[in-house]
Amino acid sequence: MTQEAQVQVLKAGVVGAGVFGGYHAKKYVELPGVELVGVFDIDLARAEALAGPLGATAYDDMDAFLAAVDVVTVATPAVHHAKAALAALKAGKPVYSEKPLAVSPEDADALIAAAAKAGAPLACGHQERVVFQAMGLLDIPEQPTRLEAVRRGTPSDRNLDVSVVLDLMIHDIDLALALCAADPVAVEGEGEADRGYGLDWVKVEATFANGFTAVFDSSRVAEARERTMKVVFPSGEVEIDFLARTFRNTTPFPLIEDFTETPAGKDPLGQSVAGFLKAVRGEAPRPVVTGEEAARALDLALAVEHSVD
Repeated sequence: MTQEAQVQVLKAGVVGAGVFGGYHAKKYVELPGVELVGVFDIDLARAEALAGPLGATAYDDMDAFLAAVDVVTVATPAVHHAKAALAALKAGKPVYSEKPLAVSPEDADALIAAAAKAGAPLACGHQERVVFQAMGLLDIPEQPTRLEAVRRGTPSDRNLDVSVVLDLMIHDIDLALALCAADPVAVEGEGEADRGYGLDWVKVEATFANGFTAVFDSSRVAEARERTMKVVFPSGEVEIDFLARTFRNTTPFPLIEDFTETPAGKDPLGQSVAGFLKAVRGEAPRPVVTGEEAARALDLALAVEHSVD
């Protein structure tokens, strides 16, 4: 028997048949060692439209869905992440949740506790972390002194259930926390709700216990997309253009110039999901982003929101 044949084929299910649910469902179809068997949505016709072409079964009954799967991805609107993930964890199913993990610290804590009780991995889809790993940026042996992140998008009707902080900025918040070992101690900012759905643009500065500062500038009502980051180290700077997928490095530490040609650089979402599956199988000690790390990002994101109120 080949080593590949010995690998347990995990039965995967996706909660939420929207755009992101489609992305995740297709990853489960593409990845080895896993089979997409179910799609859950409260709108059964919507679930069928996604599940049918991929050879999976559509569900609008959560209990029946959970009974059919081994692992669950939650890709609902953000305000419903915690409810779906908690149901799956209480059923003993490992969970990969799209970001944010939850929209309240209490819900995030409940998910972490449920995962611990079930002995099941809890992962969160902060997939930009995969890009950082592909570049080698997380391996620089210096603590940064400053980070400046700009993440702007044009107006859209999607993701309006949460603010721009929980929709876009939280990516950069997670990256800052991945780079800095200290905890944030103060946040000051400004922002506005231009469309009445919660904050649409925010600019804040967070100060950390070790003196590190992070400036986050995010908008979902910009004229053009922009996603850049500058990380300042004692020995130099790294400037990243996430849209062009390029960077400039003046530190003495080598980064991976052709990171876009690596599996992680080519497909961050696929590598993030693959990392989750490895954690489920015990082939990796943890997923790319843990529930605890996602909760830490949520805490800072909510502090950002409060600083603007």
